[in-house]
Amino acid sequence: MRPLRLLVPGNIRHSSGGNVYNARLVAGLKALGAEVEVIAVEGSWPHAGARDRRRLGAFLGARDLEAVPGQPVTIVDGLVAVGAPDELEFAAKAGRQTWVLVHMPVPENTGSQALQREARALRAATGVICTSTSAANELSTRGFPGTRVVLPGVDPAPQAPGSTPPHLTVVAALLPNKDQLLTVEALGRIRDLDWTASFVGSDRADPLYAQEVQAAVAASGLQERVRLTGELTGEPLEAQWARTDLTLLVSQREAFGMAVTESLAHGIPALVRAGTGAVEALSLAGLETSDGGPRLPGAPLTLPVGGQESPGRLAAVLRRWLEDAGVRENWRMAAGEARRKLPGWSSTAKSLLALLAAGD
Repeated sequence: MRPLRLLVPGNIRHSSGGNVYNARLVAGLKALGAEVEVIAVEGSWPHAGARDRRRLGAFLGARDLEAVPGQPVTIVDGLVAVGAPDELEFAAKAGRQTWVLVHMPVPENTGSQALQREARALRAATGVICTSTSAANELSTRGFPGTRVVLPGVDPAPQAPGSTPPHLTVVAALLPNKDQLLTVEALGRIRDLDWTASFVGSDRADPLYAQEVQAAVAASGLQERVRLTGELTGEPLEAQWARTDLTLLVSQREAFGMAVTESLAHGIPALVRAGTGAVEALSLAGLETSDGGPRLPGAPLTLPVGGQESPGRLAAVLRRWLEDAGVRENWRMAAGEARRKLPGWSSTAKSLLALLAAGD
């Protein structure tokens, strides 16, 4: 087994899905006996300056004239790779084995230059690994049909007892894409019902948007019912899961949504936005009804981005869940069943090692 080197962005310091995936993957690889070196590459990725790109090139061995036997297989986080296509091309010419790990493809609305840089980086790579089927499908439409998928795992967790009144939780950094403003507006429409809610996630990733969310909570008169906790880890996060009855992840764009599988690991159902990778996370356990159809521990909702009807649609589903004990019990039972069938991170690590071995 050749040693591995994982290059990750040093500028993403909040608990993003990519950071969590990288850390859990490394732990799973080491548990299997793999030798793994993790290097946080400083720079404003994906828009790093020339000095930072040169430093990345040194890590890749892009300037070395000859390959060294036994050199580590390098895996570059996609956020770094798309910011340095030149360095990946030089590494390829130098015979380096360099894979790119894509958590989320470059958004289509970013512009043609960003998409071109992504294409160059991926073409130069030994292979491309996506952390979700939705990301792989998106790259396939851009001319990369050979992308491999290595899905996230999840850590086992205790069953959440929940709360009275029911408690709703959103686990995501406060960012426009995560659309917490939509959730706040929907919650404002069900003030007549009994519930509480928490928004768990960094308020430093986009301070201006975080202020908007806080202002929206105040404007809706929800200060006593909605708590913005900031980022939580360890025991405080576990305590938050323990009191949760329903998780919401209504991101405008989501490659997978590990907050959903973490929710299911605690036996907590989830509402997600239809058409995003979070639907794959919701269905990861592969539950079926008695007639063989899919059985979801929650539901995907069609919520047009920017659509005036979206807050009302989300509010209507939340109202039904709160008022209909049968719906709550069905979702809770499905989440409990999913909890016992979710794959662990050892499965993720084994899949990655098998993929690299096949491409060696």
